[in-house]
Amino acid sequence: MHTVLIQNIQQAVAVFLSLGRLQDEVKAASELIAESLTSGHKLLACGNGGSAADAAHLTTEFVCRFDGDRRPFPAICLATHGGDLTAIGNDYRFEDIFVRQFEAFAQDGDVLVVFSTSGNSENVRRALEAAGKRGIKTVALLGRDGGRCAGLATVELIVRSDVTARIQEGQKLLLHTICEIVEQDLKPAPMNTAL
Repeated sequence: MHTVLIQNIQQAVAVFLSLGRLQDEVKAASELIAESLTSGHKLLACGNGGSAADAAHLTTEFVCRFDGDRRPFPAICLATHGGDLTAIGNDYRFEDIFVRQFEAFAQDGDVLVVFSTSGNSENVRRALEAAGKRGIKTVALLGRDGGRCAGLATVELIVRSDVTARIQEGQKLLLHTICEIVEQDLKPAPMNTAL
């Protein structure tokens, strides 16, 4: 058990250190999101499984807050509404669960953020392609070599590891870093914000 923990720590440290090469991409992703939110648009996010949880985590940080007090900003996770997901999966196909919602909610000026540890999720790829056709900016947090989603996003952050857990941990660090940077550009709210 001890050996597994030490091995995982060593792998995680190596992955985290490798993310330093993504400074320009993190800056570009943060600027896209901040520009969209501060100009009255919204953030959409999606992913499958653990990546769905990360997409929900990201949107929650903007609807609620990451660190400092400020007003809420519109952010929607396309992986959390069971009615939409099951209806689209049943009436159409699973590959359409994100693109159908994207077409329903996305407007010019919005940003789509996708998560995929393999980069090969077909439903994520279809959402990226739909955004590209509409000229909507996208950020892709991918793993391994980026898979079939590589090259489709406006900004891509690829965590280069072959271990899914390490990819997810790396993506979580990137997610938090982006939130911290973006929040610096979001207007602080008055101190008394209780309803």
